[in-house]
Amino acid sequence: MTLFETLSKAPYDALTRCVGIDPTQDTLSAWGLDDTAAGARKFALTMLEAAHNNASIVKPQVAYFERFGVEGYRALTDIIKEARKMGLLVLADAKRGDIGSTVDAYSRAWLGNDAPMQVDAITVTPYLGFASLAPLLERAYDTGAYVFVVTRSSNPEGTALQEHGSPKLWHSILDDIANWEAARNNKTIGAVVGATVPEDLKYALDVLPNAYFLAPGIGQQGAKPDDVKALTPDLKRIIVNSSRRLAAAGPKVSDIQTAIEQI
Repeated sequence: MTLFETLSKAPYDALTRCVGIDPTQDTLSAWGLDDTAAGARKFALTMLEAAHNNASIVKPQVAYFERFGVEGYRALTDIIKEARKMGLLVLADAKRGDIGSTVDAYSRAWLGNDAPMQVDAITVTPYLGFASLAPLLERAYDTGAYVFVVTRSSNPEGTALQEHGSPKLWHSILDDIANWEAARNNKTIGAVVGATVPEDLKYALDVLPNAYFLAPGIGQQGAKPDDVKALTPDLKRIIVNSSRRLAAAGPKVSDIQTAIEQI
């Protein structure tokens, strides 16, 4: 099943848990692992073990694997395949964005049965113009993948740009997402809106009443699950991700599982 179908049919009424997989140099060192592709792979496998039966989605941060070059991509590919074999949805935090044939090439790397790193969802950036994402969005529609468009991010550095203008830039992006969804009556597009700005997440939930939202910022960035639970009765539409906080609980699997349960 697709991400939309899986979450829509989920037998729970709670926030959707997402386990971030961020094998940073500091984290690998704290876990006593080598700062290599092999170390990143071992770290990620431990996070998968902790996530299994405790979360719906895992979100590998692609850059932390890319930094190891070819071997990093091999490790990432292994992790994606293992996660999907375990029944976990995989969201590639890749934040791709380009135009024309280039964004189409990105989509062919990640989306669909013939993609070498097939995932269930991907993050993208719209700042070359929302329409530039059309080839990737069309492929998502054709393959049943889900696309999370970075709209109102959790980092404070993004505020000046995203709040610029009247209407605000991020409001315009939300409108673009809504128009795309309405024109195709599809269920393959949502947004990234930080849990660190709950009032903005509430606005986005109202503009896109059928979409799912990736809401980063729980834990290390200061947001708490209770900050977003009051925003909608349909809690599973909000995908709350935690990465550094969960990694800090490791490397013992049971300790990471306890941290996941607190999301």
